[in-house]
Amino acid sequence: MPIIESTFKAPFFFRKGFIATVYSGLFRTVNLEQERERLELADGDFIDLDWSYAKQKSDKVIILLHGLEGHAQRPYLTGAAKLFNQNGIDAVSVNFRGCSGEPNRKYYAYHSGATEDLHDIILHAIQEKGYNEIYLKGVSLGANLALKYLGERDNVPAEVKACIGVSVPCSLQHSAKQLHSFKNKLFHDRFKKKLVTSLKVKQSKFPEQLSEEEVDSINTLTDFDEVYTSKAHGFKDALDYYEQSSCLQFLPNIKVPSLIINALNDSFLTPECFPVKIAKNNPNLYLEMPNHGGHVGFIQRGGFYYNEKRALEFVLDKAHT
Repeated sequence: MPIIESTFKAPFFFRKGFIATVYSGLFRTVNLEQERERLELADGDFIDLDWSYAKQKSDKVIILLHGLEGHAQRPYLTGAAKLFNQNGIDAVSVNFRGCSGEPNRKYYAYHSGATEDLHDIILHAIQEKGYNEIYLKGVSLGANLALKYLGERDNVPAEVKACIGVSVPCSLQHSAKQLHSFKNKLFHDRFKKKLVTSLKVKQSKFPEQLSEEEVDSINTLTDFDEVYTSKAHGFKDALDYYEQSSCLQFLPNIKVPSLIINALNDSFLTPECFPVKIAKNNPNLYLEMPNHGGHVGFIQRGGFYYNEKRALEFVLDKAHT
């Protein structure tokens, strides 16, 4: 597909990626009433799903996937859920394992390429909830996961009609390297602190699998993936995890209409995260590269963000073509 020319114009004060990223992450608020459902999984673990609904009964739902150390109440999910609800589409905001305020039961949890749980959620929406049309929208880590899911499987349910990925770290290895750069130190340290805090809780539950000394050895996000993420989820090391879990290699195989919105001033992304050539050669993959927006900071006046409005626009346009 030809590259989409973006119409997004950021308000003047939010044209710097750092400011847009920080404001969106720390100061945005969205009021939304949600109902929690616990989905029990085949391996004995659970995922908590937070539902919000359109005024009229709907056979359409959007599944919303958060980013690293996020949860279903983050404004970048609730904003999208609210907009879709106002337009006749139900929404389910997913809390990945261990992200709903209660530790999950297993030593392993979630990661950027763990698509099995998404498949279970989709089947639950179809078989138990009766939805005929399903849309996916992921943010950052959740976007990589959603796109990987669509590209790696031959058996994507026919009910899945469209996908939107926002601020997608298509190449995890390169994005991780960016996060370790000096310009991203504030974000790196914030992510690392939250991850290590959660890991200390897990270590206390599983001391035979992870020692206090190993947790204390974590100084960077890559250390975290080396010590915990890779080992807990069956990868050789952090690099193996990044290579196997990046959606970039799966994008050519996507058959469901999918839109990637990656800002050119997103400091978490490298050129490898802007798959221009793949988008030009895959008729199902659309790539939009606004000049501004930072990382998940597509601020617009009127309450909803540009990426949320574009997601709705894309769904309404592509789901029925």
